Amino acid sequence: MINAVIELPDDLYYILASHGLSKEVISRESKKLLALKCYKDKILSLGKSAELSGLSIWDFIEFLSKNDISVVDYDEEQLDIEFNIVEKQELQDKR
Repeated sequence: MINAVIELPDDLYYILASHGLSKEVISRESKKLLALKCYKDKILSLGKSAELSGLSIWDFIEFLSKNDISVVDYDEEQLDIEFNIVEKQELQDKR
């Protein structure tokens, strides 16, 4: 495993620490925010972003929702394709 380090100026760290943010909390929250950005920018899949965040996939989906990031981000053409698939399936099920 490769460790990445976040370097903070001492004074900034002390300010964060005075508000209860330990090194572990800063690291954990930084990973969550990086995962959110990577998912939003389509760098990582939902599963890989959840893995990076350290959250379960369902908790990561909730985290995305709380940050106004849509899990399903289809353009109009993709939505039309999906709706057509559903309609065809419904017709087959009725037979």
